[in-house]
Amino acid sequence: MDFTWTPEEQAFRQRLKDFLAESLPPDWERFAEHGPASPALTRFAEQFCGKLAEQQLLTPHWPEAIGGLGLDPWHQTVLAEEMWIAGEPRGGQYMNVNWIGPTLIRYGTEAQKARYLPPIAAGRALWCQGFSEPGSGSDLASLRTRAVLEGDHYRVNGQKIWTSYAGLADTCFLLCRTSDDRKRGISILLVPMDTPGITVRQIPSLIGEGDIHEVFFDDMRVPREALFGEEGQAWEIIAYSLVNERLGIPRYSLARAALDRAVAILREQGRWTGEAVKIEAAHAAALCEAARTASYAIVTRRAAGETIGAESSSARFATVMAERRVAEFVVEHLPEALADAHPYLKMHHQRGIVAGIAAGAAEIQLNIIATDVLKLPREPR
Repeated sequence: MDFTWTPEEQAFRQRLKDFLAESLPPDWERFAEHGPASPALTRFAEQFCGKLAEQQLLTPHWPEAIGGLGLDPWHQTVLAEEMWIAGEPRGGQYMNVNWIGPTLIRYGTEAQKARYLPPIAAGRALWCQGFSEPGSGSDLASLRTRAVLEGDHYRVNGQKIWTSYAGLADTCFLLCRTSDDRKRGISILLVPMDTPGITVRQIPSLIGEGDIHEVFFDDMRVPREALFGEEGQAWEIIAYSLVNERLGIPRYSLARAALDRAVAILREQGRWTGEAVKIEAAHAAALCEAARTASYAIVTRRAAGETIGAESSSARFATVMAERRVAEFVVEHLPEALADAHPYLKMHHQRGIVAGIAAGAAEIQLNIIATDVLKLPREPR
């Protein structure tokens, strides 16, 4: 891999830094503690993303034909890194631009693209993803929420859990079962969250306000046109979208920025002494760099037009390890950060808590790495 940024990429990064410096309020770091799915941050994100859209910085990696700039995956990576270093002021809308939009572009009908892409590109839309279920977790093939086609409507019954942004989302990217086949029986519906028959309950959380929810579907009815792709095509579509999701969230960049901030504070306070603290910081920094290079290896392949498969789980798990180590370092050496002394470090800690759950549990990633990357047998022979 070539680790040298081009002049164009460097200029793009600086443009983003300048925009963030001008657009974020002075109390942004403390404000960000509300959590990415809080009502306050969601309202702020709509205004912020609108400004990004005006500067063509919200969806620059989308094709020019639909309002993007047609920039390559490296520019997308630069954009995501700078947003996460800043504490992700796009709130839940990062999901829209990273994978909802590109998935709609690839698999949506013309009517679906006309309905859903413009609000995303303008920074006005908020989506949630109806994936995990009680007893299913990240094992999507075991989901039980069922959609039955009755004439020109689907009737849906079931439950989702750990659904981020559901309390404020406009639309749900809903996985449901349309037949009993384990994988080929799963389909996708695009469901407005104000549809009768949907109940959303917030789950109390340590990571901020309104981040996770239970969602219940009781005889919910949506028109047949809500079907996304073909019946039974969900496995293919999700495989495509999850690569974009996991690589579009460079949590390693926030973790490294938090680590650097913590070390700077320790130096200022005269607490950067002794080998133990320095060795622990070095271990955390090494994990951050390992996560970054693992992600860059995937971006290199994307930029070359190659298909990305299960190896994205390796980069995802490396990022989990980096976030956890940095969070542990802060708890050990700057515990006052969790009592509001250092808002940026507290913000990272809140996000680090769910590092091994969001975008696929760490244990599931390890299973994917074992079976699909290392080709290990599922059972001893």
